[in-house]
Amino acid sequence: MKFEKWTALGNDYVIVEAGELPWELTGPRVQRICDPHFGVGSDGVLLLSPSEAPEFVAELRIFNPDGSEAELSGNGAREAILHLRRHGWTDEDVFSISTAAGPVTPTITSERTCSVDMGRAATASKDFPKGEPDGRGILTAAGRDWEFQHVSIGNPQCAIQVGEGLEQLDLDAIGPEIESHRIFPNRTNVSFLRIEGSRVRARIFERGVGETLSSGTGASGAAVTAFLRGAESPLTVELDGGELEVEVSRDLDIRLTGWAEPICSGELSPELVQALAELT
Repeated sequence: MKFEKWTALGNDYVIVEAGELPWELTGPRVQRICDPHFGVGSDGVLLLSPSEAPEFVAELRIFNPDGSEAELSGNGAREAILHLRRHGWTDEDVFSISTAAGPVTPTITSERTCSVDMGRAATASKDFPKGEPDGRGILTAAGRDWEFQHVSIGNPQCAIQVGEGLEQLDLDAIGPEIESHRIFPNRTNVSFLRIEGSRVRARIFERGVGETLSSGTGASGAAVTAFLRGAESPLTVELDGGELEVEVSRDLDIRLTGWAEPICSGELSPELVQALAELT
């Protein structure tokens, strides 16, 4: 089974084309592939399949390392998009792919960069069912109250503006309690951010992953939060793994720009393929 491993600002994914799979890609199999000691090791798996709809170049499914399926990943989408172009699925600079969150349309600007129209963000969604329309709320976690902004960008984001002490926060202690808070029935991604004009410094605790060097949708949620509080678009979001540019329209349409590149390509050993086949 052939695969490639890509990274975008340190957010790494194993990319598999559906035609390579000798079995269905299940949660336990994803967990084993993502395991750094018994598998390839990654922040998730991207599964690319031909689309039955002619308007899409491919269908993209995104799996977290805990085996759950994510609706969207900004970094993962860029990796998948540039993989598709590099492997001849299309020769166009502008095209669309389908995801669980809806269509995603990129504009490829070089071999390692592209801008992606991520769709329209919303402050109200099924992932915060009892929330106010503006998405603002307060929750208690890790022994203190946190004011937050809910943003839906195909997946749920809980963005928390922090004044001082952003770098000192223990996300491993705080993040799980917020991710699984009862007010978020589908769990949530969490970003902690500091706004500095049109720059945003953000740290991300990703649903099903934990603290991560980078998250495209997390950066987008942080940027929308800053925009709603008066920051001007475009915004530069500084993450532990680097910077992303996020454009936010008045209607909260999101355009995300950044890089992605391959790390390696390979083939799973017959022993690992057999071990995966034995998982359900």
